[in-house]
Amino acid sequence: MSDNLRGLSMQSVLIRQIPSLGEGHVRIQGWVIHLRSSGKLIFIEVRDGTGVIQCIVYRGDVDDDTFNSAKHLTLETSVSIEGVIRRDKRSKIGFELGATHISVISAPFEEYPISPKEHGVSFLLDNRHLWIRSSRQVAILRIRATIITAIRTFLDGQGFILFDTPIFTPTSCEGTTTLFETEYFDERAYLTQSGQLYAEAGAMALGRVYSFGPTFRSEKSKTRRHLTEFWMVEPEAAFFDLAQDMELAERLVVHIVGTVLEHHRADLEHLERDINALEKVQLPFPRISYDEAVELLRKSNVPFHWGDDFGGDEETVISQSFDRPVMIHRYPAVMKAFYMKNDPMRPEVALCVDMLAPEGYGEIVGGGQREDDFTHLHEKIIAHGLAVEPFKWYLDLRKFGSVPHAGFGLGLERTVAWICGLKHVRETIPFPRLMDRIRP
Repeated sequence: MSDNLRGLSMQSVLIRQIPSLGEGHVRIQGWVIHLRSSGKLIFIEVRDGTGVIQCIVYRGDVDDDTFNSAKHLTLETSVSIEGVIRRDKRSKIGFELGATHISVISAPFEEYPISPKEHGVSFLLDNRHLWIRSSRQVAILRIRATIITAIRTFLDGQGFILFDTPIFTPTSCEGTTTLFETEYFDERAYLTQSGQLYAEAGAMALGRVYSFGPTFRSEKSKTRRHLTEFWMVEPEAAFFDLAQDMELAERLVVHIVGTVLEHHRADLEHLERDINALEKVQLPFPRISYDEAVELLRKSNVPFHWGDDFGGDEETVISQSFDRPVMIHRYPAVMKAFYMKNDPMRPEVALCVDMLAPEGYGEIVGGGQREDDFTHLHEKIIAHGLAVEPFKWYLDLRKFGSVPHAGFGLGLERTVAWICGLKHVRETIPFPRLMDRIRP
């Protein structure tokens, strides 16, 4: 039978579907990731993005052309393989494929540059377009996709409506020092640092909204927690206070972790992640004030001045005191953004919260209650040295039917890094943008 006729007579299946099919004759399509031979047997490992299966070519089951073709396969050759599914307890998916026919779709022009040997980080990032094919990166990216779905499913189920906010903005949200500036016809514009201000407008229209998209910070930082382009989900809710905001954030994180544990235990094991640590992520999360966090640091012999922000070292010390994320609330108001509402009972602190992931992964959530009083917000804009004119539309939200409202931002890449147990956020996004890297 010709290969063209074969293509018409048999539909391909995904490797992840094979355990549910049981034994039978199938065709798979994918890429060769490992090859070895032993006399009359050739063992080919094939991946298709959904899984990996070992295909066994036995000389007695195939014609000479097929056997010789199998012997000369190379890494990342794309193939179509027909064969019989057989149970195999040694296989991670419980099955292997006894090959009866192999078609080469495309063979590499030269030797594949990424091999099982150790490669430097710079080399791997230069070849990121190929590095993402590795089993480790595939596991991470699959988990990332599930986290995105889990976030949307949870918020949709809580009555939040997706609200798209602009990437080009005329002014700053988090501070002018970390803006990427660009020309916008005859004026200057900036890549967004956050969709929050626009999401607040959405909340005044739709009640509960969330934005979810890329954000940008031109922060000159080379730490393992920073990217210049990252994704953030930002729920914003009318008639919410700080307590409701914190409760929403912790339930969202519990849902994310639970979903990953339900669907990706094999991927987590492949990443050598301590699954027991993730299973401890249950409600309720510990909640401590900024004051209590400062006292915790001092008891740990970490010198710290009240009024300073926590750096990576301080966050690590604090988080190591807990076996699940910890929520720190009511930071000094002077260190927070202009839109944060001051605590009426203690005006020197803001009604805000940061959530620190355990095991030293740092802040994954930051948010709080927004200033809903027109006069106070106007005064804060001026006190922060910002021009009032660009924020007139934002002030309008306080002019016409202002209500208490709150929200937060959850950084996707830091969340992926924590759940996957990664040392650096550069592996959490398909093509990381770092201070010294914008390619490929």
